[in-house]
Amino acid sequence: MPTARESLLDAAYAALAARPWAGVRMVDVAAEAGVSRQTLYNEFGSKEGLARALVRRETEGYIAGVTRALAAPGAGPGGSGGTGGDVEARVVAAAAWTVRAARTNPLVRAALTGCWSERLPTPAGGIPGRRGPYPGGASSQPGARADGLPPGPTDLVSRFSDCAMAALEADWPKEDLPELGTACATAARLTLSYVVAPAEPEDLTRQLHRAFAHANHRP
Repeated sequence: MPTARESLLDAAYAALAARPWAGVRMVDVAAEAGVSRQTLYNEFGSKEGLARALVRRETEGYIAGVTRALAAPGAGPGGSGGTGGDVEARVVAAAAWTVRAARTNPLVRAALTGCWSERLPTPAGGIPGRRGPYPGGASSQPGARADGLPPGPTDLVSRFSDCAMAALEADWPKEDLPELGTACATAARLTLSYVVAPAEPEDLTRQLHRAFAHANHRP
């Protein structure tokens, strides 16, 4: 059974799908979640606090999906295991999840691109992911920025790269780990470029294949 906090975040996300954030009322969010308005304020402090928590939850959910995709076994032109197609297939799966999440979740897309429309929450202190004053202090959630800001494009690209490196390094020759790090960073940037300017999925797959083939010294 979801906690009151999760129910409130679910209600806030559902409300955002129906109307611009400026039109979302705290009393309606509380009613939809089946809790009192005081409970809502106890959990988040303000509408800005609710917005911060919602953005963080959605971006953490995106990163969790990247981690799952990288952990899943795959099959590709190089076969399974080692530095062949399995590694590339896992990165392609993480890239595909990123593109899909950005297409279906407006908060994830905004966090990845830095483009926040007027429909979306822009908590007091500035756009999520940009430097500047931001009330509320640092979050205790895993992966939250030390300055309390939700992650922006640079943060998420870095985390994609770090997740890929952590998932793949055990299957990569130790002497080639620097090249793997470069390939993971390239994959993260390529993936973001396809979120910003969508193109044919086959193009992204080919470019990712080239990045990891180069790292593995393959043609």
